[in-house]
Amino acid sequence: MARLILVRHGETEGESSIRYHGRTDVPLSELGRAQMRLVGRALETHRGDRTFARVFSSPLVRASEGARIVAGDSAPLVTIDEFAEVHFGLFEGLTADEIRERYPDEFARWNADRLAPGYAYPAGESRTAFTNRVERGLERMLAAWTPRGDDALVLAHRGVIRAIVRKLARQEPFVELGSIHILRFDGAWNPEMLDLIDHLDDT
Repeated sequence: MARLILVRHGETEGESSIRYHGRTDVPLSELGRAQMRLVGRALETHRGDRTFARVFSSPLVRASEGARIVAGDSAPLVTIDEFAEVHFGLFEGLTADEIRERYPDEFARWNADRLAPGYAYPAGESRTAFTNRVERGLERMLAAWTPRGDDALVLAHRGVIRAIVRKLARQEPFVELGSIHILRFDGAWNPEMLDLIDHLDDT
């Protein structure tokens, strides 16, 4: 049976652990690269020496670099533009505390409505538009890779991975930096494991 393995990129130079980068194209930090190497080792342990049938990533460098570290430089990488992270608009590059200080009214609305389908980041993207975009990318990805016993890797962002898992397996993972999520296809998509982070204990 085929498996879709989704990995969130690692920490970036702009501190993805605390900042809302979204479309801001920041590279991995050395910690992030170490996290991606640990992901690669964990997947080797889990999958043996099998190569990925296809490797997909967001167009943002923190994801594409992560994909090359995990899958190897020789793996053919397919960029899915629709897998870019949500556009946070005025919130781009800021921490939650900075957003609260600079945009108190928008911060309050964000906390009240962020899960509402119609919520839109100020000067940014709406939740509905983002979800629709990711699902279009998912359709394009599945057209390029027919799951028939081979595994595919997707290296992307928290929001993108959550949207894909929600669409395919009706689950809502948390998706920490460097986390692994595996969906199994046996006529329908089912979660094999979600939010795996044990491999990051060495960082």
